[in-house]
Amino acid sequence: GVGIMKRKLGAHDNLKITIQQNGDKFTVKEVSNFRNIEIEFTLGANFEYSLADGTELSGAWNMEGNKLVGTFTRKDNGKVLKAYREIVGDELVQ
Repeated sequence: GVGIMKRKLGAHDNLKITIQQNGDKFTVKEVSNFRNIEIEFTLGANFEYSLADGTELSGAWNMEGNKLVGTFTRKDNGKVLKAYREIVGDELVQ
């Protein structure tokens, strides 16, 4: 799990995500109080990624209808994480 301090800090984060798409290639910029990163990926292609807390993942994003669906495996314990992102109106819902 996530420790109490990380949860409290995360609750006050000011994360801004910008997603650009060019065909099946995406660029995601994440800007927050804790880090600024840029991730490039192609739909269906595995890539490496680290969460803000340092957790290392390997996996891929795919499109399912209008949703971006990420399936990632934690390198430390092998657990699978799923993430869903969808544009609703003018907002990104995760």
